[in-house]
Amino acid sequence: MAAHAGETAQETGDFRCERCHQATHVTKGHKIPKRPHCGSTSFDTRRNEP
Repeated sequence: MAAHAGETAQETGDFRCERCHQATHVTKGHKIPKRPHCGSTSFDTRRNEP
């Protein structure tokens, strides 16, 4: 599932950055943030779903 910063997360999980491959945990209904480490706005997968 591809996602982008600024979108609302449809499900809770860890979104993996396409650039630095680090995970950002986002709760369902919250906005997906830019990666603070690399500034990327694209995420390619969601893992660790509840």
